Amino acid sequence: MDYGRKRTGIAVSDTLQLIANGLTTVPTHTLLTFLEDYFKKEEVERILVGLPKQMNNEASENMKYIQPFVGTLKKRFPHIPVEYVDERFTSVLAHRTMLEGGLKKKDRQNKALVDEISATIILQTYLESKRF
Repeated sequence: MDYGRKRTGIAVSDTLQLIANGLTTVPTHTLLTFLEDYFKKEEVERILVGLPKQMNNEASENMKYIQPFVGTLKKRFPHIPVEYVDERFTSVLAHRTMLEGGLKKKDRQNKALVDEISATIILQTYLESKRF
């Protein structure tokens, strides 16, 4: 997940955990309800949440919003482990991916799409780190 105060991008992997795919972007105020419904339909091994760090490796200001959310996740879904994944540069990579993919300027300005692609990059980074 690429958690944001307004929107949260969500990505999922295939069953072999090789490839990350963007799932959707949801308004953050509906995120817990969305996850509850999703977890009823799909088997989820773990939840990954983007960890916003600054270049000096300190947590960014957004952590004050993410930590309470992660605490709620752990209470609401105690059977699913929650992990943080460094999300530095994911927005930049998402924009680059959109540019290289040939998306028009208007589509590249779609913040919900950027969030979904960022979540996909966070998940793919995690999957690749577990492989090596």
